[in-house]
Amino acid sequence: MKRFTNILLVCDEDSLHDALIERAVWLAKANGARITLVDVMESAPGELASLFGSFSGAGAQDVEHEVIEFRSARLADIAGPIKSEGIQTAEVVLQGNPFIEIIRKVLRDEHDLVMKGAAGASEGRSLFFASTDMHVLRKCPCPVWIMKNSPDRRNARILAAVDPDPANEQKVGLNTLVMELATSLTEIDESELHIMNTWRLEEEAALRNSAFAKVPKARIDKLVDEQEQKCQQNLSQLLFRYPDTSGKHEVHLEKGAAREIIPEFAEQNKVDLIVMGTVGRTGVSGLIIGNTAEAILNQVECSVLAVKPPGFETPVKLH
Repeated sequence: MKRFTNILLVCDEDSLHDALIERAVWLAKANGARITLVDVMESAPGELASLFGSFSGAGAQDVEHEVIEFRSARLADIAGPIKSEGIQTAEVVLQGNPFIEIIRKVLRDEHDLVMKGAAGASEGRSLFFASTDMHVLRKCPCPVWIMKNSPDRRNARILAAVDPDPANEQKVGLNTLVMELATSLTEIDESELHIMNTWRLEEEAALRNSAFAKVPKARIDKLVDEQEQKCQQNLSQLLFRYPDTSGKHEVHLEKGAAREIIPEFAEQNKVDLIVMGTVGRTGVSGLIIGNTAEAILNQVECSVLAVKPPGFETPVKLH
């Protein structure tokens, strides 16, 4: 198991749920980790005081202080049962833009995992990713686990989305992280592990249908076959490092666009967790990046554990 030792648990009222807390506790016990509970007020320091300044009665500063104290007490209540499990905890209330403050907390205190419920999860609605979720998934430098609220606490089916290319250092690092986490969670949860690599020949449709290119069909077919063979070879090379010891390891090399195939596969096969790589910028050829990652995330209704490639630098900066 990749060791997470410093977990940041996001405890906003809109997304926190019991399944998320239980999974964080389980993970902390398995790794000997500490958990920091964080709640972010969507107001800058002093903003509430200014807002309430025109009201009579209690002083404006006192009102802001009372709101912070209320949120702190809520975090302490949540932390109590976690502490009783023998887990070291801390609680902090931050003020500002939620995704920026979450990422700054990661940078300041070197958290190695962010755990958060999906927006609306606390109300039992279908999973969807809100703006804060998407920003954290895009820009947080450490792995981010966005979790749906499910009565089944274990992940019966895990999907690892990979895109192997031995010649690309960044891809090698990203696929290694995805596979380490997916295989470890599979072993602990006794899950089915599905490993998926999507592929396609770029501009195949244009080559086949263009009135100007006039590429012979046999030549295009050969290019498609060569691309498939190359992807199969790269995938086999990656999987050689992760032998199937559980008997629940299935490999899928699927032709087509990742943004279409992955959500469809996840729905049809009742996947509980997708482990995938995301990067917050374009220009890294072949990775599930930018709009593609968002297209996948906006279609799935399962939990997602997203990782960044080694060396990823967040655009969010400390003060």
